[in-house]
Amino acid sequence: MNLPDVVKPCVDPLKILKGQKALVTGANSGIGKAIAIALGRAGADVAVNYVAHEDQTELVCGEIQKAGSKAIGIKADVSKETEVLKMYEEVIKQLGTIDILVSNAGVQRDSPLEKMTLEQWNTVIGINLTGQFLCCREAVKEFKRRGVKKEISCAAGKIICMSSVHQVIPWAGHVNYASSKGGIHMMMQSIAQEVAPNRIRVNAIAPGAIQTAINTAAWSTPEAYKDLMKLVPYNRIGEPEDIARCAVWLASDYADYITGTTIFIDGGMTLFPGFATGG
Repeated sequence: MNLPDVVKPCVDPLKILKGQKALVTGANSGIGKAIAIALGRAGADVAVNYVAHEDQTELVCGEIQKAGSKAIGIKADVSKETEVLKMYEEVIKQLGTIDILVSNAGVQRDSPLEKMTLEQWNTVIGINLTGQFLCCREAVKEFKRRGVKKEISCAAGKIICMSSVHQVIPWAGHVNYASSKGGIHMMMQSIAQEVAPNRIRVNAIAPGAIQTAINTAAWSTPEAYKDLMKLVPYNRIGEPEDIARCAVWLASDYADYITGTTIFIDGGMTLFPGFATGG
């Protein structure tokens, strides 16, 4: 029996993305920053998307360049279609194509339901969900146009959507955020189903409690950290690098038979630790 396109991962595991071109949205801080740098260290040239703090973007690009990869900073609000289209034009102009999209940009605008404004709802849905839709759509267009380049990757393209444990765990006071992440889950699976015949892989990563600026209040004091650990059986907060290492692997040919899957990186948060001694 002849199997088509048998996977032959790169020989050098430290440069498993050599020759590939990546776009990471929301990439000048937190999880996105760690992913962008990790992709660069794995051999990919990286477009670092941002909306503010250009100085931080330059630092991220500098770290990628130190690893021997090309890095460019591109400013764009992913919730705005015209800016996403211009961003992709610039990425393809400067990098030639795109092989990997990590759709990471996201925000929170927290509020009790009865006080949540339509602006708070629309801002979160616009960036977290609509932004991922727009970026995925444009990536798929380029993947299909170019097709598989076997010397680069077994797949025509790889998309990693950034979700959250709150795609499955309800979160009172964060209805807009949890709804956006639940939407990402079904969007990711639907896109994966549609484009798999084109050898395009689409997956998601769902972080739990990660030590970033967006959730400082949850870990910045001993008391807050102790309370947080009640939700994390593994008894430590996650680091952005925990997510970055998975993203590199998921974008590589080592993960070539994986599509339509969400990988939870949460120290066991989705094990519902409150039931460990009860229920």
